[in-house]
Amino acid sequence: MRAALFLIPLVLLAACGTPQERCIRQSTAELRRVTQLVAEVRGNLARGYAWQEYETETSRWEICGYDTITKGDKVIRRPRMCLEDYTVTRERPVPIDPVVEKRKLENLLKRQAELSKAAEAQIAACKAAYPEDAQ
Repeated sequence: MRAALFLIPLVLLAACGTPQERCIRQSTAELRRVTQLVAEVRGNLARGYAWQEYETETSRWEICGYDTITKGDKVIRRPRMCLEDYTVTRERPVPIDPVVEKRKLENLLKRQAELSKAAEAQIAACKAAYPEDAQ
């Protein structure tokens, strides 16, 4: 529930922007993703290993209620602590095959070049479809 409340402003923020900006952002989404993958593969090759995310269960003490204690005319409200389980995402290094990673990088760079050319045309189309007012 709490996570959903934090996502609402991000969704609203993503909807912001001029129609031209939204068009360009939508048109270049795949290019941005491929660029991100290129950076990741280059990092893997530079380090000699990749990072793998995994989830693990753990527990922590949290306040789960309050106990009210009455001593004479004093009322004491004391928190009650409970162990709550939650999931944590962590990363661990995993070995890579440099030959496979280099091949992957070559393919990603080819795809990135193709997408860059296509993005130029799409950006021009977005600018033509949604011209911004000169101020």
